[in-house]
Amino acid sequence: MRAPTLSVRVNRKNPDHHLWNNHGTWWLHYTLHMADFTKRRVRKSLGTHDVDEARTRRDELFANLAGKPF
Repeated sequence: MRAPTLSVRVNRKNPDHHLWNNHGTWWLHYTLHMADFTKRRVRKSLGTHDVDEARTRRDELFANLAGKPF
C-alpha cells in the first residue's frame, strides 16, 4: 500500500499560506492524499502567538513530512 502524499500549494506572495490565527494562537492546515484515493485535512495548533515562530514551525513540519527542506 502506498504512503499518504502531502499536498501543499505554495503561494510565495503570501508568507502566511497554510496558517491562520485562531484567537491569538497560530494554526496550520494542509491536506494529505491517502492511498485509498481519499483525502484527509489536517489542522494542527502550532502553539505560538508569534507569527514568525508559526512560519518557522510550519516550514519545519512540512520539511519533515516531505522528507526534504522547502
